[in-house]
Amino acid sequence: MNVIDDNAFRPVWEKMGALWGQGARWPKPRVILCISAHWCTEGTHLNALAHPPTIHDFGAAYRVLFDQRYPAPGDSALAQAWSHRFHQASKPEPLVLGGQDWGFDHGTWGVLKPLFPGADIPVVQMSLDVQATLSQHAALGLQLRGLRDEGVLIVASGNTVHNLRSSERSAPDDQATDWAREFDGFVAQSVLSQDHAALCLGQASEHLRGVFRLSHPSIEHYVPLLYAAHASHASDQVSFYCEQYQWATVAMRSIVWS
Repeated sequence: MNVIDDNAFRPVWEKMGALWGQGARWPKPRVILCISAHWCTEGTHLNALAHPPTIHDFGAAYRVLFDQRYPAPGDSALAQAWSHRFHQASKPEPLVLGGQDWGFDHGTWGVLKPLFPGADIPVVQMSLDVQATLSQHAALGLQLRGLRDEGVLIVASGNTVHNLRSSERSAPDDQATDWAREFDGFVAQSVLSQDHAALCLGQASEHLRGVFRLSHPSIEHYVPLLYAAHASHASDQVSFYCEQYQWATVAMRSIVWS
């Protein structure tokens, strides 16, 4: 609903989108690679459709959103090239060229629509391998780093904290549980200090692991962050946007590496 409602987030994303393009802060992307929390597969897949449909992957309670469309083109040739260029995080094999039964899920169009409402930039969506570890996801993110020098904008769509089971739907955007603030703060500090290895939690304390489990009962909304962070350069400037919360248990922090 952040795509259409009056809220604290959509206007910020719209202003962020204006930073790309002629006379703006950064050149307009040639293509967008989007890694969404809402496409989870066995192995890592690249969507090769020339015209991916808009997927409405939510229940009838959000019926008003079923009219939303994001008609950006795909790029079949580029998806095919990337499928041979990169290797899956959990095995030494090329990425799977597929996605014929997929399109742009709301993790993709829900972010790209306010950023690039013209839908005139080709988008290739990449799935999350459910068999991969956090470190293996990060390793694939490192492979993607070179795309940034080829006019590709890497968009990772998820949340630093995402626990709907414990949400408080009436909570204001400045309210959050203690554990949500703690884990969101841990992510922010790790990003600012460029300690991206910490984000994989390999050396995390039992306390932090517990906070992580509270913040992410399932990990798919956390994993996209690993791709963006590990595709960044040490020389990048880091900017934070939308440092608020929703429902006390969802952190809406947006991060740009540039």
